[in-house]
Amino acid sequence: MKLIICLGNPGAQYSQTRHNAGFIFADKLAEKLNTEFKNEAKFKSHIAKGVYNNECLYIVKPQTYMNLSGEALNVLKTFYKFDIKTLFLVYDDISLELGKIRLRSKGSDGGHNGVKSIIKYAQTQEFDRLKIGIGPQPPYMKSEDYVLQNFSSDERKILDNTVTMGIDAFLYYCDNDINKAQNKYN
Repeated sequence: MKLIICLGNPGAQYSQTRHNAGFIFADKLAEKLNTEFKNEAKFKSHIAKGVYNNECLYIVKPQTYMNLSGEALNVLKTFYKFDIKTLFLVYDDISLELGKIRLRSKGSDGGHNGVKSIIKYAQTQEFDRLKIGIGPQPPYMKSEDYVLQNFSSDERKILDNTVTMGIDAFLYYCDNDINKAQNKYN
């Protein structure tokens, strides 16, 4: 069993923003696994349950807003008794160029408040993750303004290809391990 938490902000006004690259990934992964999201209010999330190679995957889009994403993890972890080693986090990374992905097995929050919240409730920085590049941020713009901008149509095409590559990397990770996936996709 794997718990795939994909970060973003709920609401139509945020659906196409840079900060929602994790939700965009979640939607495409659910589509690939032929499953749909259901609102699970008691878990503060939309959850799609899928199967890949006989392993149950819980794809989660927290509905708490980005900075409180760890609250959804906490409720899920408590109810399902998930081992934190089953956590796989997907999120946008402003310091990574648009079109790039990066797999990691641990790390800090890197200034990302959603990741900071996940680390707080996971009580560790040691969980596997996929970063989706949304940068670079223009020097004249605040990061909080940049991440809440919509992708341009050209950027969205790049993002869609990047998300497809990210899904391929995630499924390869499921078939192998984080080290092999990093060697192939980083």
